[in-house]
Amino acid sequence: MSVARTLHRRRRVATAAVAATILAGAGVVSAGAESGTSAARSSSAATLRGALLSAELLYTLTSAKDSAAELTASGYDPGAADHGVDAYRLVYRTIDAKGQPATASGLFTVPRGVQGRLRTVSFAHGTGVHRIDAPSMQRKVFLTGSSVTYASAGFATVAPDYLGVGTGPGKHPWMDVPSEATASLDLLRAAGQFAPRTGHTLDRGVLATGFSQGASAALGLGSALQAGEDRYFRLGALAPISGAYDFGGAEIPALLAGDSELEPRWRVVYAAYTLVAFDRVHDVYDNPGKVFRDPGVEELFDGMHTGPQMISALPRTLDELLTPYGRDLLARPKGGLAAGLRGTDSVCKDWKPKAPIRLYMAQGDEQATVRNTANCAASFSREGDPGVGRRPRCRRPPEVTAPRLERAGNSGGGALVQHAPDGRQPLTRSRVDL
Repeated sequence: MSVARTLHRRRRVATAAVAATILAGAGVVSAGAESGTSAARSSSAATLRGALLSAELLYTLTSAKDSAAELTASGYDPGAADHGVDAYRLVYRTIDAKGQPATASGLFTVPRGVQGRLRTVSFAHGTGVHRIDAPSMQRKVFLTGSSVTYASAGFATVAPDYLGVGTGPGKHPWMDVPSEATASLDLLRAAGQFAPRTGHTLDRGVLATGFSQGASAALGLGSALQAGEDRYFRLGALAPISGAYDFGGAEIPALLAGDSELEPRWRVVYAAYTLVAFDRVHDVYDNPGKVFRDPGVEELFDGMHTGPQMISALPRTLDELLTPYGRDLLARPKGGLAAGLRGTDSVCKDWKPKAPIRLYMAQGDEQATVRNTANCAASFSREGDPGVGRRPRCRRPPEVTAPRLERAGNSGGGALVQHAPDGRQPLTRSRVDL
């Protein structure tokens, strides 16, 4: 949930953990107008889901040396960069949070100089607030570093922008896991259609991972794949990182608590974003003035404000942000908020992963309480998951070390790092083996 793309502990931990986690295992074409009843549109959307609308080459790293240089400049370990990389923006059909036809975009990266079948990694990114805070929209460290790492090591990678982000219409339904899962699955389908044009095909087994917001998205995708929602792709392994899996039971209480686990500014950011985003799908409040002392807070999450703009405009404390009703609603969710949280919190409760799974968390995480990961691990253990802890019989993506953190004292965690190279801060080995 790394809101602004400011340089702090969690955004740097993200891709450091990403590659290690998996070891557990030219123009845009218009979508056109749809007609008929709502039910007919939903049926049509389900049929067309994943249809590729356009593919645009964004950039090319010609050789392994170029890939290594890109990763080094971004602060990543280039040691596994064996190939150049082609990076594409794919635009495709999907459905929105209410099952209606929509379009979305995402990043698809493939290694150069390799032909034939590729293992595929699905990486779901952490939180952004501006619609260009997306892998296919910016060539930036946090958004594209993991995709370049995987592709340069010989893997195909899909990285969804999510609904309402990138080129997709509307506003982003943040932490709506069902729509994050459909956007992720439909990007896989679109990539499967496009891959032959690059000289590749995609392996059935998908290695799913993601950071923070993307960790829940990865679990949602994993659940969909295991349930057979696609005729071709199957779940190969799961390795989510530092997610808010127990949003109602752990994360919101931590936001409201008066202790020092989460930083005050992130308490305000996520309390506000929770109410605004859940209202978009679940009708949480009649008007923003009912939950916010300043109703204008809602507009800060319209997808057109940058992270720094949003943070500077928000109040400094929860008492300044929330009305008494708003705070009580977060403390004792009801109505639309309670309904939305049931869906978001189901990622570790309503299914039993059969594929290998390993959970990672960031020690000292200032935005997502580590109780999220502990509760998820406990839930899967209670389910008696037979797949947890098994190693997949497949080639593993490379391990990645994080770049040095910008702020003094940020000794993040979450990656399996044996030896951090000079100039990079070693990370705490922090994982939950079930």
